Amino acid sequence: MMRIMMAGMMLAGIMAACGQPKKPERAVTPVAEDSTFLTGTFFLVRHAEKNPGRDSTLTEEGRLRAGKLYRLLKDSAVSRIYSTPFKRTVQTGDSLRILGGVDTAFYQPDSTGESLLYEISRRGDWGKRILVIGHSNTLIPLLKSFNTKPAMDSIADKDYGNLFIIHKGLKKAELIEKRY
Repeated sequence: MMRIMMAGMMLAGIMAACGQPKKPERAVTPVAEDSTFLTGTFFLVRHAEKNPGRDSTLTEEGRLRAGKLYRLLKDSAVSRIYSTPFKRTVQTGDSLRILGGVDTAFYQPDSTGESLLYEISRRGDWGKRILVIGHSNTLIPLLKSFNTKPAMDSIADKDYGNLFIIHKGLKKAELIEKRY
């Protein structure tokens, strides 16, 4: 037992003489903001012409406009469609979803755009090409939530042909307004 105690004391003495081993210094890495947050290319449209009613379907004219939207965007590399859960918005994107094989995600229509921004973040879709299908009373707030300044303050009840294209980088956003 005495030998073990002596060996332990010698080992402790040797360690004390050598000092504690230095831990390697770690480089401090600053926490950086996600470089893709609020970036990407966004195609925003109002649903096509609808039948009367709260959760109505598209009219024949609306189905033709939805087909025109498909032909316009089929080669644009849209990676996801964001739509409100109403029949008319879903049907507006159906051609791109079915024929183009593009997945659809839902967001709730609101006057701030928060629901859409949350869903894009939740699904990791920043930096991608996205089609957003909304309503006459939500598109302008959505455009503003992307820090753009649309030329119009509102969309008339009978106006279905606006296509807003946002190219959003880290520092600036470019808004292109077209008719289709």
